[in-house]
Formats: sequence, C-alpha cells, structure tokens
Amino acid sequence: MNDIINQLDTKRARAALGGGQKRIDAQHAKGKLTARERIELLLDEGTFEEWDMFKEHRCVDFGMADEHVPGDGVVIGYGTINGRMVFVFSQDFTVFGGALSEAHAEKICKVMDKAIQVGAPIIGINDSGGARIQEGVAALGGYAEVFQRNVMASGVIPQISMIMGPCAGGAVYSPAMTDFIFMVKDSSYMFVTGPEVVKTVTHEEVTAEELGGAVTHTTRSGVADRAFENDVDALQMMRRFFNYMPLNNKANPPARPTDDPADRLDYSLDTLVPDSANKPYDIKELILKMVDDADFFELQPDHAKNIIVGFARMEGDAVGIVANQPMVLAGCLDIKSSIKAARFVRFCDAFNIPVITLVDVPGFMPGTAQEYGGIIKHGAKLLYAYAECTVPKVTLITRKAYGGAYDVMASKHLRGDVNFAWPSAEIAVMGPKGAVEIIFRDEKNDPVKVAAREAEYKAKFANPFVAGARGFIDDVIMPHETRKRICRSLAMLKNKKIENPWRKHGNIPL
Repeated sequence: MNDIINQLDTKRARAALGGGQKRIDAQHAKGKLTARERIELLLDEGTFEEWDMFKEHRCVDFGMADEHVPGDGVVIGYGTINGRMVFVFSQDFTVFGGALSEAHAEKICKVMDKAIQVGAPIIGINDSGGARIQEGVAALGGYAEVFQRNVMASGVIPQISMIMGPCAGGAVYSPAMTDFIFMVKDSSYMFVTGPEVVKTVTHEEVTAEELGGAVTHTTRSGVADRAFENDVDALQMMRRFFNYMPLNNKANPPARPTDDPADRLDYSLDTLVPDSANKPYDIKELILKMVDDADFFELQPDHAKNIIVGFARMEGDAVGIVANQPMVLAGCLDIKSSIKAARFVRFCDAFNIPVITLVDVPGFMPGTAQEYGGIIKHGAKLLYAYAECTVPKVTLITRKAYGGAYDVMASKHLRGDVNFAWPSAEIAVMGPKGAVEIIFRDEKNDPVKVAAREAEYKAKFANPFVAGARGFIDDVIMPHETRKRICRSLAMLKNKKIENPWRKHGNIPL
C-alpha cells in the first residue's frame, strides 16, 4: 500500500509541475499564469475537484513514446464561483505548448459532457499552440469532437471562453461557438492563419497582435467581448461576470439583494435629452441611473459603439440591456451593431434573462458600403432575434424611433410586453425634414413654407401620442420615474409564459 501511495504522490507532484519549473518560469516571464494558477484564482478557494490528472497521450511516432507528462497539457474538473457550480478546463502551455492531442481532447469532451448532464456552465481557458502535429488526423478528430459538444451545449448551458495565450487555426472555432469570449491584452491572440501564412499568400506584413490580438478582436472584428490588462484582471472580472449567468436554460439568473429602492426617482433624467433633436447625449447616463447601484457590465464596449449591450440588475434580478447610443453615428443601426445586438438578445432569450431596450434610432445607416455589405440580411438578424424572443421585454423610446428601425427595436408589434415613451419621443416613418421634402416637394424652395410644414408634421406625427392612440405605446412616462416604472413592469412579467410554435429550429438569416 505504501508503494501505491508513494507512486500516487509522485504522479501528482509531476502533474502539478506541468512541463517543468523552467517552462513555468518562462510562462511567468511573459506575464502569464499557469493552468492551475488560473483555476485557483477563478474558483472559490478549496473547491476545485480535478479529473484525469494521470491521463497521458498514446502517440508513439516522432519520439513521442518517450515523452509523457501526466494530464497531457490540460487541467479539467469542477468547482464553484461565489458558491455556484461551474465546470472548467484550462490548457497548460508548459506541456507540449498546450497542443491538443487525442487524449487532451477526450479530457475536454469529458468535462463538457458532464457539464451538460449536470446543467452547469462551462468555462474554457485556452492557451494552446494548436493541434499536436505528431498525432496527425487523431488531433484533428479531437477538435471536431469538441466542436460537436459546443453545438450540443449551445442554448443549454452558458459557455464562456477565456483566451489567455495563443489560439490559432482550427482551434479558434470552439471559442467562436461559445457564448462569450474574453481576451488578455498583449498575451493572447486568435486567428485562422498566422502572420507568416498571410505574408506568403497575400504579401501583407502584419504582426500576431495586429492580426488577432485582443484589441483587434474587441474593436474591429467583434470576435471577442472584452479585453483585460492581465491574467489576474481577466479572472477577477470573470468572477464578477459569472454572477449574471444562470446555471442552465431551465434555471433563472441569480438574484442579489440590493438597498437601491425600486421606486427611486432621478430628476436629473428630465434634462438628459437635449432640446435640439440633432444634439447627441450619452445613453449610458440613463443606464447607470436606472439600474441597481449604477452597476453595469458592458459587453463589446469598443465594437459597434452605436449600440450598447450588457448586463445589469433591476430590483436584484439580472437583466440584459440593449440601447442605441446617440453619441456614435447618431445611434443608427448598421451591420455591426445589428449583429452585436442580435446575438446578445438571443443569449438572453435562451437563458431566461429579461431584455430592456432603450430606443433612440433615426433609422438604418445609408450608403453603398452598408448595402453591398448586406445590411438587409444583417439588420434582419436583429429583427428575427427580437421577434423570436419570449422572455419579458420592456422597451423605452427616449427620442427618435424612425422607420423600420422603430419596428426592429423591440416594438409592440414584435411582442414587446411593455412599451414606454418619454415625452421627447418622436415616432414616425421618418424625421420632419425628410418627410416634408417628400410630401411637399413643390414647396422645397420656400424656406418659410418648409419651416411651417416641418412644425406641422412634428406636431402631428413626431411625438409619442399617435402611437399611444393606437396602443403601440402603453404609456408616456416622465424620465425621472423610469426606474420605478420599469421595475414594476418586470415584477409584473416575472411569471410570463409564452411559447413559439413547435419546430426543429428556425432559419435565421445568417
């Protein structure tokens, strides 16, 4: 028995050491934590239960028969974050560069399968050089096995990817199918083909950071949701973010007690919208003054800034917020913002998180770039997402709601549950200037008549009362009572039940 115990202790020590102290030191020198250090920071202290610590690869080619490290480059298991169950895998770059082998993939699949069965979120910490070349197609098959689990888990349990090192080639498609991707600046990157291949094929000179770094993917491509300064910052923010996640699609998001009164009034909101319809204002001010304790976790803050998405709480319960941002492109919807918001709405709908929509949208972005880029289909993604959504939907129009964009932004016609408007709201087919130029084109050269016609159009149509008269707006509320009225609406909708017609799945315009 003593021999077995000694052997067990030796193997555990060997597995804990990963690729050896020299490689651990090299990892630290790059400002990166090891696989186990990351798990220790992410999970509640003393809660991690590790599986398959002793699993090893089965490859005998290219000298691999003599290269065996217990665990084979990935740490898997489960634990808790703030007392709530979560499954996790963390790739170990110190072991074969974190390269994925058949055994490595089997470990990841094992923990994903159990997460689906148990009904708990899965967090994947990616730090890998890609497929293990020595194993050839076996490694590629391992990736496909992981991809299949990503698809099966989609909409069943939350899937979150943390990119904390390289993630290249086919490996990127697993994180791409998860719900959220977080990256670390200057030490993580994602791309299908690296800088050297790009240079060979297209003759473009580009660095790894420029091609697929955290800043690139959180600003230009929109692939990642947030970028953090270092590993510690990323893991601490992940713990905060996890507080908004339900365990699965049959559970409600966790509630958190708050001392912020649900009936709190904020009279500063009465002057938020400028008198001039063309003057911008920051919709984030409304969000922070409306939600519990001014606490808002924004996603993709540097991508498609003309729309804001993120999580907050109202009366202790998690909500998703979608808001047009008048400070950027006047809040117009374009290709990137439509995709950004549609994916967020679909996540909220899949996981029982109510959606609050703040509307100030003059329409869809005009121009050949948008039309050639497919704004028709991409805009339809947001329309589809809201129309399909069955969770509680509360909409507030603060100023402009023009044209088709009015319909798309969680209007009453897309089964909006409660639709409010501020007195400053303008709900119409288009703005007064454009409407007058079309309706009264014979008078367009007479500035006096044009001004009079614009005033007439605005008085008749560019206000919330025409829509209110038809029941498209449930009430016109004062800005200072926004929090109170939305909290009441959400409380009323808590037990809402609505089901879409049975179908295998819809065919969203991808």
